[in-house]
Amino acid sequence: MRHDLEAIVGFCRANRGDYDATPNERALWLRIRNSIEAEGQAAVIGAAPLVEAPPGFWKRLLNHSWQLSFPQLAASVSAIVIVVALTTVVGLKRLEGAKTPPPQIANVPIDLDRLKPQQQQTIKYWNARIDVNRARWSPQMRDTFDRNLGVIDQAVNDSLKELNKTPHDEVSEEMLNSALNEKIALLKEFSEL
Repeated sequence: MRHDLEAIVGFCRANRGDYDATPNERALWLRIRNSIEAEGQAAVIGAAPLVEAPPGFWKRLLNHSWQLSFPQLAASVSAIVIVVALTTVVGLKRLEGAKTPPPQIANVPIDLDRLKPQQQQTIKYWNARIDVNRARWSPQMRDTFDRNLGVIDQAVNDSLKELNKTPHDEVSEEMLNSALNEKIALLKEFSEL
């Protein structure tokens, strides 16, 4: 409203005497007076004049013009990254805490002969799928597969040697299971190519 008044005053100063008066000045002033009186009567009756409600927090936030310098923007992005990283770490810690380890019976060794056949059957299945698809692979893909499989087979053999030396070594058992699971995952992944 202030800008409108300034525009009118500016126009009047710039065009002083260059404009004609309205043809019926009296009628114009009567309309203005009637409008003012109508607003006054509305206030007396209790009707509030039309006033726009102040914008809410989100409307102000979204309609705000953000002008950040580069250091401010970099600091903001860094803060967001830190908050997300901390939230992720806390969430993962809670998730790990929520997982309960499977019940273990004290001093009962894992029966590798019982677990091995299941893993061996799975490996045989995925090997058969690999043999079917291997002919379609490029030489580079075959080399990549053979190198990865060689590394995993070496890890399996090393774990088996350690288990032969110390049959109930939990670390060696875990390494063997991990290596066999990696081998299964590799075979599965390459069988789908």
